[in-house]
Amino acid sequence: MHRSPPDKASSRSTLAVAVIGLAAACLPTLVHAQSSGTWPVRPIRMMLGFAPGGPADIVGRTIAPKLTELLGQQVIIENRGGAGGTVATELVARSTPDGYTLTLASQSSYVFAPWLYPKLGYDPVKDFAPISTVVNTPYVVAINPRVPAKTVADLVRLGKGKKAFLTFGSSGPGATSHIGGELLAQATGMPLLHVPYKGTGPSLAALVAGEIDIMIADLGPVLNMVKDGRLRVLAGFGAKRTGAMPGLPTMAEAGFKMHPLDGRFGVIAPAGVSRDIINRLHSAVVQTTKMPDVRQRFEALGYEVVGDTPEQYAQSIRVELEVFGKLIRGAGIKPE
Repeated sequence: MHRSPPDKASSRSTLAVAVIGLAAACLPTLVHAQSSGTWPVRPIRMMLGFAPGGPADIVGRTIAPKLTELLGQQVIIENRGGAGGTVATELVARSTPDGYTLTLASQSSYVFAPWLYPKLGYDPVKDFAPISTVVNTPYVVAINPRVPAKTVADLVRLGKGKKAFLTFGSSGPGATSHIGGELLAQATGMPLLHVPYKGTGPSLAALVAGEIDIMIADLGPVLNMVKDGRLRVLAGFGAKRTGAMPGLPTMAEAGFKMHPLDGRFGVIAPAGVSRDIINRLHSAVVQTTKMPDVRQRFEALGYEVVGDTPEQYAQSIRVELEVFGKLIRGAGIKPE
């Protein structure tokens, strides 16, 4: 039987359909390869929620060059201070989950903020993918040397006896230093006036200058100021003494009951980043925390190097949300 040759237009149409179908079938594989297998192909941003000079900045700028070496792409630090770290955190929550925007998370933006800001633009559990805690940082009661106190008990006697309030500074409303100051007032019964600044650097500068009397400060940036006599420290806020200043008593040892407070800084990505990328980031962060020069840097500051798993970090966030939520509500702490 005679068959007519196929119509050329029909053939082209059939071929086009076949190509489109093949491309559609391969699309998930191609997207997956681009999102994880070839990642990273361009620089990675690490958002910091505080101004330069504070603990987040120290930790971020210590690990960024090492992550750059391990990942083969530059990890760029970007400081976006404001509202206890929540400005940068919200930007990361809204970013494309492709592994190119990360944050160095602090307790203030993930643990404290949900209890301080009723209209917070993100959920600390649902909107993020924890990668690994880098360090836990000790906080201390630091005072200007012109304040005549050598112990916390001295400070309390002075604070309760003054006609004017003693003042305490913070790196901003809702920051760890703010929560710490309110906890100090609660534990001692001493009235304190909160004076917020835009970052740890400016608040420490104000403490050294005598603009404020007290700050619950991260030990790292305070150490050299203590050594050269610009500041004095009275007690640690953690559950145990810090290795950087083993002679410094804890608040509990000084006779004041309160929940211990340490800082926690960890790398976090927006929710939706592929598990392959999370695994690669986790491996790079953990490798970084094991590097001798990085450990030496952190240990000299009294920081406890961690390097936990994504699951362990997520669990820590959930536990701390519950613990500090009760403390913040109980103390009636609110951002100004």
